[in-house]
Amino acid sequence: MSIETFELAPGYAISRVIRGGWQLAGGHGAVDEASVESDLLAYFEGGITTFDCADIYNGVEEKYGAFRETVRRRLGAEALSRLKIHTKFVPDLDVLPVIDKAYVRGVIERSLTRLHMERLDLVQFHWWDYAEPRCVETALWLEALRQEGLIDRVAATNFDTPHLEAMVEAGVPLTSLQVQYSLLDDRPAKTMAAACARLGVKLLCYGAIAGGFLSDRWLGAPDPGYDFENRSLVKYRLIIDEFGGWTLFQDLLAALQQIASRQGAGISAVAARWTLDQPQVAGVIVGARDRAHLERTLQIGAVRLTDDDRAALAAVLAQRRGPAGDVYALERDRTGRHGAIMKYNLSQPA
Repeated sequence: MSIETFELAPGYAISRVIRGGWQLAGGHGAVDEASVESDLLAYFEGGITTFDCADIYNGVEEKYGAFRETVRRRLGAEALSRLKIHTKFVPDLDVLPVIDKAYVRGVIERSLTRLHMERLDLVQFHWWDYAEPRCVETALWLEALRQEGLIDRVAATNFDTPHLEAMVEAGVPLTSLQVQYSLLDDRPAKTMAAACARLGVKLLCYGAIAGGFLSDRWLGAPDPGYDFENRSLVKYRLIIDEFGGWTLFQDLLAALQQIASRQGAGISAVAARWTLDQPQVAGVIVGARDRAHLERTLQIGAVRLTDDDRAALAAVLAQRRGPAGDVYALERDRTGRHGAIMKYNLSQPA
């Protein structure tokens, strides 16, 4: 089966599997710069027409901008019209107390330049610290830029339920919310999904395969501890602890493997399909540094879970301990295990 599409808003269609771009920033290992555009093109021609990045992902907006030019030149205007680039607006923690309209405009204009666009497709807004009270005001500045024509769709990422509601109620027409959501992390199901249904906001989900932990590679493997080459793997290893620990995680992988073998797919494809099937979920974001995992990513389009499959997974999930709290609550505690590994000041001057 091909990758499904979804109308995120009237006239705005995305592929339900979205190619993530964080790995292209270099923090996950060396990037073969010479093959980036051909790798991205292989994903696009495979049916993945939506790509995710951020202003703070070092060099990725520029890579996507060059990719857009490649699509235009090789495939033409119709193909370029199907290509959607989702970026983010992530003001640094140190900027939050002094943020103003000029700063917001400067970052958005910089993204336009980097991406070779006259209007950004979708901008996902993140705010590090709720103790700094101007997140709704900042979201309204983004909405003003949308009305001006610099942005097509305003969205958000990693907000909790009350702050999402506050932005929408203040007049920011959020199209989507990017959240971490997987078999290991069901925090969006607690209050967020219902709020999104009420407000007309869809979920775009990262972490659906937990940075690769939800894959055949880890089935039967001993607990690796926390010494990894990048923060992403540490982040998801900590989520496994919150979920219930390594033994329960192995039980989940075993249940996924039985389903995967019947489906003729990998564990990661089954795990991603489970997230896609959850209420309000429009798409899952699957990161990649190159095309090595393209075939396994495309398997997501073919997987269909049966009632028995869902029951087998539910039996394991019934034993989970967490994670507790609303979306991104653990990560917002900068003194805790989850927040301490984050980097909060990654922007370059606009």
